[in-house]
Amino acid sequence: MAEIASVTDWTGRRVEVEVGAVAHGGHCVARAEGRVVFVRHALPGERVVVEITEDRGGSFCRGDAVDVLTASPERVAPPCPLAAPGGCGGCDWQHASAREQRALKAAVVAEQLQRLAGLDWDVEVEELAGGLTHWRTRTRLAVDSAGRAGFRAHRSHRVVPVRDCVIAAPGTVDAVISREWTPGAELDVSVDATGRTHASELVPVGRRTRAHRVLGSATAVELAARREWRLDAHGFWQVHPDAADLLAELVAEWAQAPIDGCAWDLYAGVGLFAAVLAGQVGPQGTVVAVESSHRAAEDGADNLSDLPQVRVFAGRVEDVLAAADLPAPGVVVLDPPRKGAGREVVDAIAARAPDRIVYVACDPAALARDVASFAGHGYALTRLRAFDTFPMTHHVECVALLEQR
Repeated sequence: MAEIASVTDWTGRRVEVEVGAVAHGGHCVARAEGRVVFVRHALPGERVVVEITEDRGGSFCRGDAVDVLTASPERVAPPCPLAAPGGCGGCDWQHASAREQRALKAAVVAEQLQRLAGLDWDVEVEELAGGLTHWRTRTRLAVDSAGRAGFRAHRSHRVVPVRDCVIAAPGTVDAVISREWTPGAELDVSVDATGRTHASELVPVGRRTRAHRVLGSATAVELAARREWRLDAHGFWQVHPDAADLLAELVAEWAQAPIDGCAWDLYAGVGLFAAVLAGQVGPQGTVVAVESSHRAAEDGADNLSDLPQVRVFAGRVEDVLAAADLPAPGVVVLDPPRKGAGREVVDAIAARAPDRIVYVACDPAALARDVASFAGHGYALTRLRAFDTFPMTHHVECVALLEQR
């Protein structure tokens, strides 16, 4: 019997590598002694020294570029000193120019579509107004054993205390860092469209969490799609201040919901896209909005109370689609969580044969998997736009249009 070779744990070892292509997750791919090394703090084409930070055996390990021997022309000095090996894990690409950040994200979206959906697609990631910094209006911080607020290190529970955050909007991180907090707690902080800060301390008590509001109120006010929205101050809303309006406009352009017809808004949140669709189907039409969070569904029903054509259902999308007697949609809009919709939801949508599907995605891999599933039902990807709604990080927002062949 042939012997199975074992790989010595490389954790702490330093190796010199040539950095290859970007991969999904905020790192690039390199190879050392036949093993794949996922490298953070590097850029494609660079030659770097990597310190291995995680090795669970097998064909790959993870590491940080601790010395850049040959730098990419797109490398810049990170504006935050904690965006470095051993520092905060929140930002992935502070060492890349704005142009390079968007190019890296475009490459990831294209690679995922090709690998998971078999599609060759020329992707461009579009810039939003406001630049790379001070855009994040909602964030969660952790508290270390000394009561200091900060962010966790990459793939770690270790808290890195901060005095500032270059991507956080004014009224978020700066509003809480000067205080001492309960060790082990977490902080939910947001600033709404009125400029009001909302902050809660989440303290673990046994297996539960006790929330203590310290700033603002339980309700935030947001403005988008020419409407005012009232919602849970720490519930889901787009974190970039321009994203909600941008996405609502694109959904309106691509949905083309039929007048007097029916449209579905799945993973509806507080009803942003449902409001857009209601304007298209008109007062004699129907919009079905489905949201799993009961608080968000209640907020959605309140926000859309002037639109009787909207029917809000609280429950998991797959459960509602299976149990409710819903009218067949002419168009379906869905904005699932990071894991995507999944085959069960895709099958349920396709079974009702809508003409068009507008898919809003925050994860390119999940999008590509669901696009492949829809293709099995005869739906083709016809349009795609990608937006840099999360500058300095590896995250990217995509909107895809799928139509029956």
